Amino acid sequence: MLRFLVRRTLGAVVILLFISAFTFFLFFAIPHDPALLSCGKNCTPDNLKTIHHNLGLDHPVPVQYYLFMVRIFTGHHFAAGNCPAPCFGYSFANSEPVWPTLIDRLPTTLSLALGSMVVFLLFGLGTGMLAAWRRGSAVDKVLSSASLVLSSMQIYFVGPLVLALLVYNNHILDQPKYVPLTQNPVHWFSGLIIPWCVLSILFTANYTRMARSTMIEQLQEEHVRTARAKGMSGAYVFFRYAWRGSLIPIVTILGIDLGSLLGGAMITEWTFQLTGLGRLAIDSVTKTDLPMLMGVMLFSSAMIVLFNILVDAVYAFIDPRIRLS
Repeated sequence: MLRFLVRRTLGAVVILLFISAFTFFLFFAIPHDPALLSCGKNCTPDNLKTIHHNLGLDHPVPVQYYLFMVRIFTGHHFAAGNCPAPCFGYSFANSEPVWPTLIDRLPTTLSLALGSMVVFLLFGLGTGMLAAWRRGSAVDKVLSSASLVLSSMQIYFVGPLVLALLVYNNHILDQPKYVPLTQNPVHWFSGLIIPWCVLSILFTANYTRMARSTMIEQLQEEHVRTARAKGMSGAYVFFRYAWRGSLIPIVTILGIDLGSLLGGAMITEWTFQLTGLGRLAIDSVTKTDLPMLMGVMLFSSAMIVLFNILVDAVYAFIDPRIRLS
């Protein structure tokens, strides 16, 4: 296990380096001077030259990338202030430190991701198991058809529709907003219930189809048929043998989905005006804010890579037939 984790960690470092380099150099392919964000309307060539120097934009792009990666671990003193490690620099747009901004936005994205995960796992796995249990019946056909319809829904369509029906016209639910859980748990729940449900629609459909197909496949395995031949009840065989064997592909996509959600559900946060990492990523792209964009990209990529490593490590505990070498 230790050798496996070390090998995967080294591979993750290489992946993150590649992503960071690709994002950094792609940014400078855009025909735009980021120093203009800080220069203001009455910008003079001397002021622009000073800003270039303060932001480190007067160095060649490879040197800038090298300094950026080194300063993540060592920190640096910028004109805007001291930046301790982990240091992603200061925003070009508002001169705010990147890392504290990421930490400040993280609770919103974390609440959105974990809450929606609970919803789509409950409904997705529940309906998928029910469809597999009643394979070929009317219940199976209805659930399978519903999952196909839901999988075609998009957040930017469903979100405004739900807001119009439940918030603006009928006033059944409150306007979505983020309230810290420690401040008011009731308002935290009521403010995120609509984003949770809307974000979960597409995931629920995917997990329904995945759970159904893997459960049906497991029910055809020899060890399941053997358990039935021994006289075990159908429910016991279903949950004791087939269900556990079907978890491998479900855990795989869950690790990828959860890592992506923690990196920022961009469309959902933009639709419901939630100030999380996804909204921050969109703002940094529109404002050509390289330090903030790099911070969000590296954090999001690290979450996806981390959860993939954890998923691979969990495999051996779910299925004893799998060994990590």
